[in-house]
Amino acid sequence: MKLLSQTIRMGQMLVQAGHLTEEQLAEALRRQKSSSKRLGELLVEEQLVSEAVVLQSLSEHLGLPAVKLRPGLIDPLVVDTIDKEMAEQHLIIPMFRVDDTLTVAMAEPQALLVVDDLERATGLRILPVMALAENIREYIKKYYAQNMQLDSFMASLEDAHVEVIEREAIDEDSVIDLSEMADGSPVVNLVNMSIVQAVKEGASDIHVEPDKHSVRIRYRIDGVLHDLMTPPKEWHPAIVSRIKVVGRMDIAEKRVPQEGRIHILIEGREIDLRISSMPTILGEKIVMRILDKNNLQLNLDRLGYDPKMVLKIKRMLAKPYGLFLVTGPTGSGKTTTLYSALDLLRNKERNILTIEDPVEYQLGLVNQIQVHEAVGLSFARTLRSVLRQDPDIIMVGEIRDEETAKVAVQAALTGHLVLSTLHTNDSAGTINRLLDMGIEPYLLASCLVGVIAQRLVRTICPKCKTTYFPEEGVLTEIGWQGPRNRAFHRGMGCSLCHDSGYRGRRAICEVLEVTPALRNLILQRPGANEINEMLSRQRHWWDLKQAGLLCVEQGVTSIDEMMRVCFLDEQEDESAPETPEESVGTDIGA
Repeated sequence: MKLLSQTIRMGQMLVQAGHLTEEQLAEALRRQKSSSKRLGELLVEEQLVSEAVVLQSLSEHLGLPAVKLRPGLIDPLVVDTIDKEMAEQHLIIPMFRVDDTLTVAMAEPQALLVVDDLERATGLRILPVMALAENIREYIKKYYAQNMQLDSFMASLEDAHVEVIEREAIDEDSVIDLSEMADGSPVVNLVNMSIVQAVKEGASDIHVEPDKHSVRIRYRIDGVLHDLMTPPKEWHPAIVSRIKVVGRMDIAEKRVPQEGRIHILIEGREIDLRISSMPTILGEKIVMRILDKNNLQLNLDRLGYDPKMVLKIKRMLAKPYGLFLVTGPTGSGKTTTLYSALDLLRNKERNILTIEDPVEYQLGLVNQIQVHEAVGLSFARTLRSVLRQDPDIIMVGEIRDEETAKVAVQAALTGHLVLSTLHTNDSAGTINRLLDMGIEPYLLASCLVGVIAQRLVRTICPKCKTTYFPEEGVLTEIGWQGPRNRAFHRGMGCSLCHDSGYRGRRAICEVLEVTPALRNLILQRPGANEINEMLSRQRHWWDLKQAGLLCVEQGVTSIDEMMRVCFLDEQEDESAPETPEESVGTDIGA
């Protein structure tokens, strides 16, 4: 009866203030009898009275402050002070704490027994404030959701700093618009902290993807994507705009892909970010490629190659002229290998020029050129001009077409060492690809020095590394020639490796050094099978599969990872699943 009389009195206050008529109040009270909703909620839902008016009336009626909850009013670090069950039962949510006083938003702040329970449970003095029940339900769902730890994530990283070092002039209107979008919300902090966390985790890319009900932010670590957080869907435009502004991109253009680049300083470390935006049916998707010079390993001896392979590579790079190629799929470390080769070769006595798209890392004593197709500065055209710059060594980022391939071969034949990459599955396929591009066999046989075909395999996490015995069929499938009763290694998954069982990557490769016998074979325009058959007869020839098996034998990687990387091409040819089933075995402990 007391609650009913309080409801009627609040209704009368709204009538007296001119916000309601007597008829509207009577009808609302009648509908409330068949509803579990409070009068204020019902009036707001039916748009008879605004939420602000209801809150003001409640504040005056109860003699307590009333608020509308919004991002920024709730400290995520105090939410766990009250457990979720109690919050849902009494429609309450902690807002912030000052010394020993906890301010709590309540749908019924006059419920003294609930306030007493909260003080006993928290050991703090409770200061109740009024909020509408539906508003509280919304924020309970948002802040107690298990997959929504966004604000806690940012609050824990408040002391980290991100500074933009290089930034071109940006239109003032764009900055103002962005500031208005981010005002009252932690969008700017979210973007900065996402980058900081990605760098700390050693991620190579950050993905910002729109979804139907949220925004997915994911990191690529060791070649695999991992979820970081899922901010609310309404934050997506502000997040994208913030990234595009600092990346010197057009925030007004959402219909076409764009690219940007920024140079930032994170806790004393210089980081380059390459940004790409792509329109999708749900909004723009952003990918930020992280280029961290601190993680760049420019030493052939430390890339993970077998020492015998490194000796062969150095012997090929010591040639005064010729064509040296690194092949493999996207993300297999080709650029890192080329940069490591340049690091070995660069000195004050040589003129080294590179043609790249884009220039990923800047190297001393190396003249690096950025390809710009839009103005006609293609690989082939730039390469022709570079030949008039008196070069000793030329690196071409990628041989993409027949024209570039022919100019590269001509450069290699005229006394220059030319380094480049090509997208092929193995070293034998590289020779076939160049022949198919129109390179005459006698020219290719004369200029080709060698080919590295490589992949990156994930290494087993040292924290959760364990041993097990795989099934007989698995050993037969991988062509294992050693003892059948030996134990192999794999990772069980832990917090250090994001439950993947892997931490870090290393390169495996096959190194094809062109010999007189191979030159004679190239003149006959051979197929890949003929080249592989000849290579298999060589004494110290290792193909990618054998290099992968060596990593398995040494306990560096697992059988499953080796099969994923080295057997992928065979599975595609046979229309088999892209990744093999997990090896079945019995764990015997670390």
